[in-house]
Amino acid sequence: MKEILDLLMILVIGLTAGWLAGKLIKGASYGLVGNLVIGVVGAIIGFYIFEILGISIQGLIGTLISAIVGAAVLIYILQVIKKQ
Repeated sequence: MKEILDLLMILVIGLTAGWLAGKLIKGASYGLVGNLVIGVVGAIIGFYIFEILGISIQGLIGTLISAIVGAAVLIYILQVIKKQ
């Protein structure tokens, strides 16, 4: 049961992070599934960014913030690649 709740939490955080990052970076609209993928991958990127910078991530809010940062970085990279 805990695994299901963990997976649900990852999906909710990913979707929220992808959607918020899309709002922060203009012109970035990827739809529901796209936002979910960007949010989940962004959460992984954000975790590593925060780890490299030595910033401690704690709790749901910390996880969401790092996921948003990672998703924003991912969207920026995707936009740069798309322009080339």
